[in-house]
Amino acid sequence: MANDNFRIERDSLGELKVPGDALWGAQTQRAVDNFPISGLRMPRDFIRALGLIKWAAATANLELDGIDAKRAAAIQKASIEVVEGKHDKQFPVDVFQTGSGTSSNMNANEVVAHLASQFAGIAVHPNDHVNMSQSSNDVIPTAIHVSALLAVEQHLLPALAYLSAVVSRRIGEIGDIVKTGRTHLMDAMPVTFGQEMSGWRTQVEHGSARVMESRARLQMIALGGTAVGTGVNAHPRFAQRAARYLSVKSGLELKPATNYFEAMSSQDAAVELSGQLRTLAVSMMKIANDLRWMNSGPLAGLGEISLPALQPGSSIMPGKVNPVIPEAVAMVAAQVMGNDATIAIAGQAGNFQLNVMLPVIAYNLLQSVDLLANAARALADSALAGFTVNEQRIGEALNRNPILVTALNPVIGYEAGAKIAKEAYATGRPIKDVAAEHTQLSDEELTKYLDPRELTKAGGKAHGGGG
Repeated sequence: MANDNFRIERDSLGELKVPGDALWGAQTQRAVDNFPISGLRMPRDFIRALGLIKWAAATANLELDGIDAKRAAAIQKASIEVVEGKHDKQFPVDVFQTGSGTSSNMNANEVVAHLASQFAGIAVHPNDHVNMSQSSNDVIPTAIHVSALLAVEQHLLPALAYLSAVVSRRIGEIGDIVKTGRTHLMDAMPVTFGQEMSGWRTQVEHGSARVMESRARLQMIALGGTAVGTGVNAHPRFAQRAARYLSVKSGLELKPATNYFEAMSSQDAAVELSGQLRTLAVSMMKIANDLRWMNSGPLAGLGEISLPALQPGSSIMPGKVNPVIPEAVAMVAAQVMGNDATIAIAGQAGNFQLNVMLPVIAYNLLQSVDLLANAARALADSALAGFTVNEQRIGEALNRNPILVTALNPVIGYEAGAKIAKEAYATGRPIKDVAAEHTQLSDEELTKYLDPRELTKAGGKAHGGGG
């Protein structure tokens, strides 16, 4: 029974209306009706993972004689269309739904079944055929792992490598310029731009390495555990076959979990990855804030660099230009930290045999990956690649820096050095001039000891401790 606007679908709870042009069925429609909560849908990467899982399951079931060739081929074809994003509008279920993600799994089952029935010319059932040897309880955890791995490998890791390469290029261009170092935001001993930026680069590289290290646990998938981890209603060889086909189709190295009870009742691998993403977000915020400080001014701040002028900075103050990219990156970092808190809370919601906050874990985890990947490229292209160094201003501040007296500690002692530094601060005179009045060192010796460039070299003349 149908008209131009809707049709009648049935499930175990009875009949209900479904939009006439929808590929989904009764269970998806119930979820749409039950969860009008946020308007947020499951991410594209997650839907792609569901399509890959349905393709791999059909392929394994065909090989194990669980399904006939005609239906299997139709399910495979429909699943690939889901993978390719041809039917994303047919996945309307809200993120805030049943905690197992059953509504999203049934959404995929119903869309694939609808398409497969059209392709095969025979009935393909969403549960009996598309969901064969599966349960939402192993499909959704698997989809989280697969989608996160694909997003990390295809988006985040390349973006971090690109960011590191841009920093390296800038080090090659401006790395020899000496500037005032800062601890506690106060003037300290000199460093080079290359030394300062090498810290950024290493943070990015370590962040990338941490993310890569978390992949080993994500590569173990729950598929085959079915309802509670025992593998009920699945062929004994289904898990191995499905993991192999899923690996081939996704390009990932996947294998059945060593313990399905852990894989389905917890989300420790997702929590681990999120923690590594949080660490990366902390690093990105540090780099962004360094750039903001260095760019501050241009007259009353540090004014060491000038970031590219990307847009007017004020609706009332003409000529004002703000560090918009570092600010955006800092907000991304804050969002990722918040996502991590949500994922950690959701990760402990594994009551007995099933975690019941899977959709929000999937959504936040994939959002964090995408945000960090996009922010890394924006930071590289629109901030780091194009900033200029204000060498005159840097040189003037460096030459007046009384902290250079630290280099004289081994010669005149800390107390004498402190007196010289205080007088230089009070009078605004160059440290060399004040030191000449209060020591027996010659001009040549003072020039040698107080050379900012020499003080940036490892094993330099200053050996005393401090902070």
